[in-house]
Parts: sequence; structure tokens; C-alpha cells
Amino acid sequence: MAEVTAADVKALREQTGAAMMDCKKALVEADGDIDKAIEALRIKGAASAAKRGDREASEGLVAEYIHANGKIGVLVEIDCETDFVARNDDFSAFAKDIALHIAAAAPLYVSEDEVPQEAKDAEAKIFAEQAADKPENIREKIVEGKLNKWLEEIVLLKQSHVNPDKHDGRTIEQIRAEFASKTGENVVIRRFARFQVGA
Repeated sequence: MAEVTAADVKALREQTGAAMMDCKKALVEADGDIDKAIEALRIKGAASAAKRGDREASEGLVAEYIHANGKIGVLVEIDCETDFVARNDDFSAFAKDIALHIAAAAPLYVSEDEVPQEAKDAEAKIFAEQAADKPENIREKIVEGKLNKWLEEIVLLKQSHVNPDKHDGRTIEQIRAEFASKTGENVVIRRFARFQVGA
């Protein structure tokens, strides 16, 4: 059994933002393997984030981003459970980062639930017509794939962050869940408004 040092625990905590005791436990269970410990903490974080999802997020802030040319602006409301977290610098930075992404990626909806069923049906119909010349047994898969791709373009939580270097190609939902896990609170991207001169 590998010995878990305080330095290992500290390094894991810095990488994941998880609590000290959770880091130590994950390292012990992973027999000192940092990668396995990170994976275990991610799984645990996702599970506890799901539990937190039921808790009410009634605090938060409205962040803004104005593009350097002054022609695109965004307001985004991001909520959490406590005023303490809402006033935290990390929370402000997270909100600004989301606002910047919205300015660049121009999503239309926060989540897939907000996309009207008529819009989904209309797109599916177009994709079905486009796939009409394909073998019947794969048409449904083609339509499903194209519909998912379309949703990734218009739904904020499904989009990959516009800064791949910083976020490693993760989606906004993955970044949100990770941040919620770090804060220990339910973090909700509630709504946004994007303004563009002439649009």
C-alpha cells in the first residue's frame, strides 16, 4: 500500500478543489495513484452535485461582458445558495467567463428544456428530408446525430467553451458542474440576454 503524504493531498486538493479529507480518502482508496483519485473525486463530485441540484439557488449575481469593439454585450444571471458564495471572487470570475462565452458563441437557450418542441420537430423534419436518400436502417441515427449537433450549437449548456486552452474542450454544463462541486452549492445559470449592434 502506497504511503499518502500531506504534499500529495495538497496537490490533489489544488487540482480538484475537493475537501482535504475527501482528497486523503480518495488517495488512500486509489493506493496513491493521483489519476485514479481524481477520477474517484469527479464521480463523487458528480453524485453530490446531482443531490445539490434539488436545493434552491436564490442568491447570485448578474454579470456583464462588453466586447472590446463595443458592438456585443451580454448580461447573465447566475445563482447559488448563499450570499457568501455569490460575493466570492471565484464566483464573479466564473460568471464573467460564462458571459464572455455567450458573447462569442451566441447561444439561443440556456438548456435543452427551453427549446420549443415545434423548433425541434421542424429541424428533425429537415434532417429527415436530407437523409431521405440514405438506407432506411440508418436514417433515424442520422437525424438524431444532426439534431444533437444542432442543439450543441444553440443550447448554452451543451456548447464547448470558446476557450479550449483554458477549458480543455469541456462543455459549459461540465464546467458548471465542476464549479458547483468546488463551491459545494447548487450553481444555476438562470438566464441571459445577448445584445449585438445591428442584429
